[in-house]
Amino acid sequence: MVERFPMPIPFGWFFVSYSSELAVGEVKPVHYFGEDLVIYRTESGVAGLAEAYCPHLGAHLGHGGTVDGEMIRCPFHSWAFDTTGACKDIPYAKIIPPAARKPGCLKTYPITETNGVVWAWYHPQNIAPMFEVEVLDEVTSPDWADPIRYEWVFDSNPQEIAENGVDLAHFKYVHKMDAVPEGETHYDGHVRRSLAAGQRTMELPDGTVRTLDTEVRTLQTGAGQKSTRFKGMADLLLQVIATPVEHDKVELRFEFRHKKMAADAPEMEMIRRSIAGIIGQSGVEGDIPIWHTKIHRVRPLLCDGDGPVMRFREYFAQFYDFEGGPAARVAAE
Repeated sequence: MVERFPMPIPFGWFFVSYSSELAVGEVKPVHYFGEDLVIYRTESGVAGLAEAYCPHLGAHLGHGGTVDGEMIRCPFHSWAFDTTGACKDIPYAKIIPPAARKPGCLKTYPITETNGVVWAWYHPQNIAPMFEVEVLDEVTSPDWADPIRYEWVFDSNPQEIAENGVDLAHFKYVHKMDAVPEGETHYDGHVRRSLAAGQRTMELPDGTVRTLDTEVRTLQTGAGQKSTRFKGMADLLLQVIATPVEHDKVELRFEFRHKKMAADAPEMEMIRRSIAGIIGQSGVEGDIPIWHTKIHRVRPLLCDGDGPVMRFREYFAQFYDFEGGPAARVAAE
């Protein structure tokens, strides 16, 4: 029997909520990294992510749990835990058990909040964060408009999605696009940068045709965060955010941002067209049916027009903990 994905869940920073979708005092059940989890925001505005089940008698904190100051309280016996997972209060007990007072009594995840996203650090061995989330200045700029967001859930994993960008041959056959230039790519530790520049002939909304200098810059910083900046008729920023639900199921989010402009501006129509192309059959929605059903070939049979697939896999292999087993180790070779 063929195993679809022999690699484990990669480690790194991953989306667990948009910042705007987690209010002060709110508690939500979520499921990521193969685990039932609870996400909440304390009264001072700090986001927390923890295992869902209370270490006392196993109640689910995401169903009836409440925020109390900087703590989350269990709905069963009202035990209260801070964002480190240490129990700070048991209302009916004279003494909190020593094991309960220690950070990590309730398993928690490191959290950072930037780019309008609550990011959680996942590592199967609970190793502390090894790098930071890249900050995107456009997100907080007053000159840029509110985001435009899309979301999909399907059977795949972050590597398959990220690898798509270096699979040059598929653009013609899946997306019906002309040849895509490989451009320049540089690897530096957990960071991958690429630049593809050239000219493109476009028909403008008023019917005129212009040849424009275009530029696509991509920055990948780990398994769960990638940003692409498009320059041409108008500037466009795309956050590509992939979060593993299980090792073979993923949530994928595309968040677009552009400079503020009038709704009837010619540039606005070009942005609408660009977004439609990126998310439609000529973009990600052409890929999803293939990702949803394909397997990961550990040793693919490649030819000279396929693009730098194996170099990309060498880069991505650093985000796996190979305690996942021999098959996971082979996947990176």
